[in-house]
Amino acid sequence: MYDRILVPTDGSPEVEGALEYAFELAQTHDATVRGLYVVNAAGYGGLPMETAWEGITDALHADGQTAVERVEDLAPPDVSIETTVLEGSPSRAIVDEADAANCDLIVMGTHGRGGIDRLLLGSVTERVVRCSTVPVLTVRVETETEVTTQDASSRVAIE
Repeated sequence: MYDRILVPTDGSPEVEGALEYAFELAQTHDATVRGLYVVNAAGYGGLPMETAWEGITDALHADGQTAVERVEDLAPPDVSIETTVLEGSPSRAIVDEADAANCDLIVMGTHGRGGIDRLLLGSVTERVVRCSTVPVLTVRVETETEVTTQDASSRVAIE
């Protein structure tokens, strides 16, 4: 059913939950996982001209390389991995890469923000879901703070 699974990463530990899903699907379907990091340099356009633009893009690309290497490190030995680092708008680059690389599934983490948070912060995952021509599997990821809060509330409920 799936031959190529695209997994965008931002390099955060939270995305590892989405990677686990992608790896399990890849093992089940003998698919290749393609790790993708998108350098979004647009957010740095307002910096003063004295700022070394080349140094910033080099640092952003180095972060991207570290993120996709983490995908390789976490992959089970029986899962074929490809990685790439691209520049552009994250949602557009993800959708374009899925098409260009002939992926038949995108697996993405989502923080599950709603209401005003989603309105103010936007959602790369939501934009990918709306624009992608291939299916998108969203995996709820939790920040360390959310996990700690849930653990604390579980302890209170049990005690």
